[in-house]
Amino acid sequence: MNLDFSFLTFEFLRAFIAKGFIFSIQLTLVAMVGGILLGTVLALMRLSSKRWLSAPAAAYVNLLRSIPLVMVILWFFLLVPLLTGPISAELSAFITFTLFEAAYYAEIMRAGVQSVPKGQTYAAYALGMNYRQAMALVVLPQAFRNMLPVLLTQTIILFQDTSLVYAIGAYDLLKGFEVAGRNFNRPVETYLLAAGLYFVICFSLSMLVRRLQRRIQIIR
Repeated sequence: MNLDFSFLTFEFLRAFIAKGFIFSIQLTLVAMVGGILLGTVLALMRLSSKRWLSAPAAAYVNLLRSIPLVMVILWFFLLVPLLTGPISAELSAFITFTLFEAAYYAEIMRAGVQSVPKGQTYAAYALGMNYRQAMALVVLPQAFRNMLPVLLTQTIILFQDTSLVYAIGAYDLLKGFEVAGRNFNRPVETYLLAAGLYFVICFSLSMLVRRLQRRIQIIR
């Protein structure tokens, strides 16, 4: 193959890649924070002994975990504007990813809460705490620590999944490389560069998560 990477300059990165890279990072961070917050609420609802709380949370989690993300992205982008009016691809991506990732973070947090020994909760009750205080001050901090490597691993997967916003035309990192490939008539080279960049970012983050996991095990 006659590969030519002569177009790879600082101007190329600034004009085509920077915008998409910034959006992918923003989407990852917003969906991570929002997903963890909503996922924690869903996890606590699923662990509740009250059926009217656990059943809707279980239905939400099981439904979204059973549907491909790209279909959820398309459904939200195409159907929601029929009710609310026009919505930008970027805003649609922020909302969709947050709602979708919450289902996965909920299962991670549920496992984290269940990993905390029951004695911790009983000890909190013995100190006069109610259920909400015991969860907020005793159980959830330990659950977050136990599940931190898994939460970060899911965030790496989330960053990879941001490339799916191409389906609704949002300008993410992959879209930047695609546009550059059309402009320079070098689609093979730009897709190779995109794959390389995704690999470097995700592999580096995976190594950091592995080191963090070892440190948490030492603390235990």
